[in-house]
Amino acid sequence: MTTLTPYLLFDGNCHQAMEFYRTCFGGQLKVMKVKDSPAKDRMPADQLEKTINARLTNGNLEVSASDWLRPDRERIPGNTVCLYLSGGKPQELKVLFERLSEGADVTDPLTEQFFGFYGALNDKFGVRWMFQTAI
Repeated sequence: MTTLTPYLLFDGNCHQAMEFYRTCFGGQLKVMKVKDSPAKDRMPADQLEKTINARLTNGNLEVSASDWLRPDRERIPGNTVCLYLSGGKPQELKVLFERLSEGADVTDPLTEQFFGFYGALNDKFGVRWMFQTAI
């Protein structure tokens, strides 16, 4: 089943921010740094201490986040909250991606990555969407 959660993008302080949210909401926080991920060999040295993924869960509450890891694109304050569609079957995610792609700026085509299928786009209304599911 595909789930929809907020996804926050930080400017190097993701881990600190998510620890703060954990003190506010409680729950369990899982954090992975770039240096501890399979992406470490593909990232510039100045990105290795950044957070590639953080997830806070407490009952029905779930928030995912990472640091901004796109050196080829500028992080724009105000466009750092995404709607994150995750899980489900790859075909279901592909259908949602195609539907939301109509008139969109597809920044990351839906492709197979080391962590599953991933894609991202800014829809025709300017809303940022991220998609991810296991292969």
